[in-house]
Amino acid sequence: MANPDRLSGLDASFLHRERDGAANLHVAEVLVFDGRPPGYVELLDHIRARLDLVPRYRQVPAGVPLRQGRPVWVDDPYFNLRYHVRHSGLPVPGDEASLKREAGRIFSQPLDRAKPLWEIWLVEGLEGDRFALIGKTHHVLVDGLRGREIASVLLEDDAADTSAQHAPRDAPGWVPRPVPTPAQLLAGSLLERATMPEEIGRGARVLLRAPRRAAGTIAKAAPLGWAGFVPPDTSPYRVPIGPHRRYEWVDADLETFRAIKDALGGTVNDAVLTVVAGALGRHLRLHGHRTLGLTLRALVPLALRGPGPGTDATVIGRIEAMPADLPVGETDPLAAFAAVRASLAAAPGAAEAMSAEALTHLPGFAATTIMSQAARLQAHEDRFDVAVTNVPGPQHPLFLLGREMRRVHSVVPLAPHHAVGVSVMSYAGRLGFGLLSDQDALPDLDVVAEGLRGAIADLAAAAAGALGPGPRGPRGRSRNGRMPRAEELRRP
Repeated sequence: MANPDRLSGLDASFLHRERDGAANLHVAEVLVFDGRPPGYVELLDHIRARLDLVPRYRQVPAGVPLRQGRPVWVDDPYFNLRYHVRHSGLPVPGDEASLKREAGRIFSQPLDRAKPLWEIWLVEGLEGDRFALIGKTHHVLVDGLRGREIASVLLEDDAADTSAQHAPRDAPGWVPRPVPTPAQLLAGSLLERATMPEEIGRGARVLLRAPRRAAGTIAKAAPLGWAGFVPPDTSPYRVPIGPHRRYEWVDADLETFRAIKDALGGTVNDAVLTVVAGALGRHLRLHGHRTLGLTLRALVPLALRGPGPGTDATVIGRIEAMPADLPVGETDPLAAFAAVRASLAAAPGAAEAMSAEALTHLPGFAATTIMSQAARLQAHEDRFDVAVTNVPGPQHPLFLLGREMRRVHSVVPLAPHHAVGVSVMSYAGRLGFGLLSDQDALPDLDVVAEGLRGAIADLAAAAAGALGPGPRGPRGRSRNGRMPRAEELRRP
């Protein structure tokens, strides 16, 4: 029988890839709350009472001697919650620029491989009587779509939630299981290899002795239309990177994007990718790049419906990588939108994609779990120029110890040799664009953020202008049946 605690070959290759110091493969989020922050001990108690719901968060990967098998998750006998939950404060005046710098600093630091691969920072001093949580989790810790990320068990659906999952609860007593000896780890791995056909066929030795080649092999089996595609080596965003990160975000009104797609047809995702293309095109032209006719290839994670005719519409079967063309050389927003829409519609697997509406009804704060699975798709690093991860989140308010969460800014790690990545998450009527870059390869990330704001305004204005005077049928109407006004489309 297979050991359920053994890492997959792909996850083992990701852990190995981090050793060169350039790739920090953790997903992360910046969560902004209203009100006075909870006390540090109060937050510790809240997390401790829920760790049994995410058992991987008290485990570490243990290597097999002589590289005769993939690592195995084992309980950390020295687990110390205070190590993983940190406390920080922003300098006066505590503006969002300070919070972004703090986030960039935290995202630059690798997770200690000798300890469970996660951290949460309680950040006080944010102006406007607010505080933030900055969390980061290695994506291998969230094992499969049924795995849970810690934010999903800390956040509540109501300020006074009394559900069995989120009500105050006594933490079950936890005693770490004995750590297997090196001899036991080796014997278990050899037994699996000798008795399980799937282990023999998996090529575990190749995965461990040449993980980079193994990841490339997996990428060559790329689904959904990636076969044969190799981006040009001259892509300005495919460059060597280091460990240092810069983080920016842009906050937008989700209704703006809904109004755009209602006016022009297509989906909110079409509009999201169009404005990302516009922002990157502005940035390239500002730096003197010739963008006429230039198209970059984006990796867009796609949630597919579960298999079987009886599968509920909100059950995810798997996350796949879908290629999408970003027309960064197109300066007409409407033409760019049409090109993006055509690219996505023609992508294999698009018909199987779950709707954004279905994803918003997943239980709890599942969006970060989906982000964790999407991060695994970066094994396709040689086949795309930029990753753009758009995950719909819950559209109702969530709470932490009675404090309402106002903003969500997510992070998906940079693939090696990729200078910038974009992570988008919707929450409670807002759309948050999280921009992550290598500090040295792309130091002016604020320029990309400003270009994104401009691209949103331009597409909104173009969509409003495309409506023209009078009704144009269902695509020219907003969700409430009336024509959206230009000033509504231009809202930041």
